[in-house]
Amino acid sequence: MGAIERDGAFVVSRGEGAYIWDDAGKRYLDATAGLWFTNVGHGRTEIGDAIAAQVAKLAHYSNFGDLTSEPAVELAERLAGIAPVPGSKIFFTSGGSDSVDSAAKLARRYWQEVGKPGKRLLVSREKAYHGMHVGGTSLAGIPVNGEGYGRLWEDTARVAWDDAKALLELIDSVGADSIAAFFCEPVIGAGGVYLPPDGYLAEIRDICRDHDILFVVDEVVTGFGRIGGSWFASSRFDLEPDMVTTAKGLTSGYLPMGALFVAPRVAEPFFAGGVWWRHGYTYGGHAAAAAAALANLDIIERENLLAEAARIERTLHEKLAPLADHPRVAEVRSGLGAVAAVQLTDPSEALGFVKTLRQHGISGRAAGQGAIQISPSFVMTDEQITDLADGIAAALG
Repeated sequence: MGAIERDGAFVVSRGEGAYIWDDAGKRYLDATAGLWFTNVGHGRTEIGDAIAAQVAKLAHYSNFGDLTSEPAVELAERLAGIAPVPGSKIFFTSGGSDSVDSAAKLARRYWQEVGKPGKRLLVSREKAYHGMHVGGTSLAGIPVNGEGYGRLWEDTARVAWDDAKALLELIDSVGADSIAAFFCEPVIGAGGVYLPPDGYLAEIRDICRDHDILFVVDEVVTGFGRIGGSWFASSRFDLEPDMVTTAKGLTSGYLPMGALFVAPRVAEPFFAGGVWWRHGYTYGGHAAAAAAALANLDIIERENLLAEAARIERTLHEKLAPLADHPRVAEVRSGLGAVAAVQLTDPSEALGFVKTLRQHGISGRAAGQGAIQISPSFVMTDEQITDLADGIAAALG
């Protein structure tokens, strides 16, 4: 905060498509789609109009108990229709961190309801990011995100991010009867954009299934098209998850909203047994946010942006690859979804490099340990991706 007070903030004043402008009127390519979320691009007045119309009618009302609103019902039905597991229930949240904490609580509560209260351990991976609430911070595999708080949640553990056998070793050590759930980002996001090794996701899926461990797929980043060609990585890789955490691309960031997808197996005790799950958020299922999400999904479908994300996956892989030859670059990670990372050889240069990128007309972000995050909106053209790669090359010097 002292550095910001000294140097000033980077103030974004408006956006259009794949570009943003600062408060001095300078234009930048938005390399990160805000914070992974502006999938349909900036300046979509159609979404703004949907929000305004809903606010004029009903901004929001409680979604507790039997209360709800028309947009929330319509959105829940629409999301259930594209859910990776047919018959899934939809639980609305205010964002990704809410979705993760909701999944963590529901996982433990589920095992209580089916008579296995000893299954409490929540397992995640090194490098993982699962939001910044207490649960997500406890699950994080990014050590600096948990520094200075002490032990927030008990009964959490981490395994290697790239070796499914590490989960088996933990199971052998503590017993499957003590593990409630395994949390997994299909592509590690804020931890530095790490793609899963070939076959890893399927192997993890099978391990969880074989040992009766709930498989929670964190698609806050990869959901709603960013994985490329599919609504979800869970669908692209046939993961059959027990729960899916989402947010970001649900509304493309036009209003805050998240959703937890709950497969029938996990939902069943709470519907068939009359069990009351005392959990929820004031703004869960927010009516105006639901209207924004519906308009956002309309745009994705109408403009075939799932296919455009797959195009971006290919173009990023092609255009960024030459940067790996630069001495300041350790590697380029790309080729799965509309995401990539340019890993700097010296991680300490990353924050300064983000400011250098601005001098070349690019708004970027550092992630993980010295990675430059790239996660553009799905409307970014191949020509703009070329400009993006050229700008990074120029900034490298």
